[in-house]
Amino acid sequence: MSQILYQLDNDSLAFPSDEFALSDPNGLLAVGGDLSSKRLLNAYSQGIFPWFNEGDPIMWWSPTPRAIIKTSDIKINKTLSKAIRRAPYTITINKCFEQVNQLCANAPFRQEETWIVPLMQQAYLSLHQLGYAHSVEVWLDKELVGGLYGVAINGFFSGESMFYSKSNASKFALVALVQLLKSNGIKFIDCQIINKFLANMGAIEVDRNIFKGQLHESIQQTVNDDIWTARELIIEL
Repeated sequence: MSQILYQLDNDSLAFPSDEFALSDPNGLLAVGGDLSSKRLLNAYSQGIFPWFNEGDPIMWWSPTPRAIIKTSDIKINKTLSKAIRRAPYTITINKCFEQVNQLCANAPFRQEETWIVPLMQQAYLSLHQLGYAHSVEVWLDKELVGGLYGVAINGFFSGESMFYSKSNASKFALVALVQLLKSNGIKFIDCQIINKFLANMGAIEVDRNIFKGQLHESIQQTVNDDIWTARELIIEL
């Protein structure tokens, strides 16, 4: 059976059902539209996210399986545990979202062309200004050496990207985020697509339909108003 790639209507925020997502490439659902905050929030609330390179049309994805990290199942190995106890870093939340976003886009370990193009950077900065996108920062003295950012809608958090310039810095950011979410009753992080780093930190893959059930439950969840208040975070072992 032939597969159809949907073109979004610029005058509508609607997305096609994810049952129409392509199997190859896995999860490609639609192209077009824009990166307005309303469209992005509508997308994330349905488990859909944008991902495209410079020069490509905006592409929207809903892959299966879906990678998640249960906040009860984060993996902290002996090496990382030892590093945390030595506490070389200071960790903060929402202190410099824009800088984290830029450093994720320009992370030197990315061998392929970055997908965090200027249009994407501005879109997520707008979400941050509206209170829906958040960053975790890792500092060595006054130098920003690691971090991550993602999108939050009530009890749902979807991780977007991370970076590091010092050993274990992105792991510190992820562990701090997981502990923050867990302490507020949030059960998982949406990691979108599995990779070796995420798997080593405890990520698993679940069927899209299972993920959607978890997504809908988490979006209905009420969280504390101050969860994303800018402040220092402390990792507890």
